[in-house]
Amino acid sequence: MVLREHGALVETAEGSFRLAGRSLREVMGGDTVAVSLHRGQRGERRAVVESVIERAAVTVVGTYAAAGPLGAIRPLDTRLHADFFVLPGDLSALDAHVAEGDVVLARIVSYPTRYESGVVTIERRLGGADAPDLGIQCIMARYDLAEGYPEAAEREAEGLALDVEAALADPLRRDLRDRFVLTIDPVDARDFDDAISLARTTDGGYALGVHIADVSHYVAWDSSIDLEARRRGTSVYLADRVLPMLPERLSNELCSLVAGEDRLAFTVDMELDRAAHPRRMRLYPSVIRSRVRLSYDQADALLEGAAAGRDAATGQDVATGQDVAAGQDAATDRPEPPCPHGGLSLSEQITRAAAEGVDLAAFLALAHELAQKRTAIRLARGAIDFDTVEVHALMGEGGVPQALVSRERTAATSLIEEAMLLANECVAERLAVLDTPCAYRVHEPPSPDHLHAAAETLSELGVIDRAGARRIEVGDQAAMRAALAHAERTGAGEIANALLLRAMQRALYKPANEGHYALGAPAYCHFTSPIRRYPDLIVHRVLKQVLAAEQLGAREARSRAAHLTGSGRDALEHVLPQICRGASDRERMADAAAHASQKVMVATYYASRVGERTAGRIVWMDQMGLFVRLDDTHAEGLVRLSAVGDEWFDFDERTLSITGASTGRVVRVGDRVIVEVASTNVLRGHLDLKLVHVVCALH
Repeated sequence: MVLREHGALVETAEGSFRLAGRSLREVMGGDTVAVSLHRGQRGERRAVVESVIERAAVTVVGTYAAAGPLGAIRPLDTRLHADFFVLPGDLSALDAHVAEGDVVLARIVSYPTRYESGVVTIERRLGGADAPDLGIQCIMARYDLAEGYPEAAEREAEGLALDVEAALADPLRRDLRDRFVLTIDPVDARDFDDAISLARTTDGGYALGVHIADVSHYVAWDSSIDLEARRRGTSVYLADRVLPMLPERLSNELCSLVAGEDRLAFTVDMELDRAAHPRRMRLYPSVIRSRVRLSYDQADALLEGAAAGRDAATGQDVATGQDVAAGQDAATDRPEPPCPHGGLSLSEQITRAAAEGVDLAAFLALAHELAQKRTAIRLARGAIDFDTVEVHALMGEGGVPQALVSRERTAATSLIEEAMLLANECVAERLAVLDTPCAYRVHEPPSPDHLHAAAETLSELGVIDRAGARRIEVGDQAAMRAALAHAERTGAGEIANALLLRAMQRALYKPANEGHYALGAPAYCHFTSPIRRYPDLIVHRVLKQVLAAEQLGAREARSRAAHLTGSGRDALEHVLPQICRGASDRERMADAAAHASQKVMVATYYASRVGERTAGRIVWMDQMGLFVRLDDTHAEGLVRLSAVGDEWFDFDERTLSITGASTGRVVRVGDRVIVEVASTNVLRGHLDLKLVHVVCALH
């Protein structure tokens, strides 16, 4: 079951249905429930909970208050519709030194029903209302996240060391330290798990190398580090901190592909023709030395400079020979982008590459050219690219957000993304051909019901005609791409993205290949981020066993199995379903926690801006109100229906619009509006807005 802040959906084999209001009291997000389906007053099908089969949550985070002889816990999670109580004989509040108004983590003793309240006992005090990072601490407690690493795993990590010569004694490993390799990452990145190399082939094609940190060399199967990484499943990226899957000794040191340092890697060399179709591939463990470390901003500046005709080495205009003004980027006429954390300036990076005989701007231009061709290939075979806006808080002193920025796709991010997608596909196809059990990344086609609902709304909004709606309803990916493109041109891009994205299934990890619908890929897996995703580590281990069996023989593969997968294919095949389910669940949790942490920072940022007015666009609506994305920060806030106007508004789910009962006034998704910041709730991550007026309707 999926619970949302302003309502609930229950997912069944027949589709997703809204939960009837009287059922909300006794269920919590993630619970497995038995339901019956009934018709609402308007004919819509609603679900009524008959029984709770399995509970998902065992704890609750909330504020404490005395209630006579009882203690009351009011959940911060607004999806929970009832308070919990601490019984009079329970001294846990006293033991934890909890005061009125404190936020606590409480363990559930008994769950609420339609007739009785839930009972809890307090596990620990998270902090008072003035604690500086209380919002993030609440999220960590809600999702059972903790900082630090178990002592046994830390000790194990400290005992690991880089020994290049010993690693090269492995006949499978190749020395690539003479190859020009670079990394491109966000400006604030601390660990680097992927690097690329690229050259033009003699016949005009491409020789692309993707080099991934060789975590499997260090982390043995069922070691303390492995078991903890398996439990975590993924690194968690909160707004103000990272909770890594691996100890920092590995993630930030031994396995991080730091520029100028020898590192062990797993390489995929791919030879592509002029049209960027793969024709040959080779996989092997390697030793590399990254030469240059660029941020995405630096790479974009170089690409823009190359397009504008700037010489990357001299900074001169190619046509006129004139120098760029002092204080400007060596490759463009804009200020030089900031250096990455602990890194070099763009000018220094250009000089370093030139010393290796490489024109850095030309290298990136070739990578951009390849990325554009790969994007065209993916789209032609049915891939769907969804443009989503991700708001990211830039943290200042004391953990306070100083700015909100949106992370968008650029030429630099796309060239890395396309290289990684191609590597993942090539690896997955290799394993699928061998019918090898592994952690595949599977994305199933959307259900017809979900597509029908999305197509109907897009048709009502005028984004598509009835013929386009019928094509979308049967899963025609080309029709979806056409709808997205048309919506972008007409100002409805965000709405179309949201509607079609909501209709999609969630990608999962599975032990057998079933293809990837959104990528249009017959086989897909995650290979490129073993520092932060456990399934990638599984893929590396399986590949090493395959390579050993092919090149060294089955006996050698069996002898290496203890380190890689325990005792070979049969043992791994037995535990893979559980590993894949756990990784999928932990990924969903990590995404939810990261999103919640950014909402806390958005609320913190706007807490001092109550009363300010700003422009935005309505990007969604439901029974609770209008969700508005603000132009200046791309943050999203809620205009509750009570803050729309002085009349009753009826919500139409089919057209995503509200209509005033007295005036007939209509407000739709896509309308541009002026809103006022009404209030914030930092602990809940809420930004409440008030509608001032509609500036421009979508139609």
